Amino acid sequence: MEKLMAILRDIDPDIDYENEKHLIDDGLLDSMQVLELVSTLEDEFDIEVTPTELVPANFNSADSMWKMIGRLQG
Repeated sequence: MEKLMAILRDIDPDIDYENEKHLIDDGLLDSMQVLELVSTLEDEFDIEVTPTELVPANFNSADSMWKMIGRLQG
């Protein structure tokens, strides 16, 4: 999870990723940041984020991203 948090802080250090639960729904991350995030997650965690995974529920919080990563690695 620390690696994920570091990646998120690199994208936007002003967001409280530990507590924020609506990153996409509240517009805190835009589409370009999500694309950058997906590319980095794929490289860092050796996963493939398919188009069907690109839904707000998977990116609204660090916790939901972490669960997606675990699911894609498993």
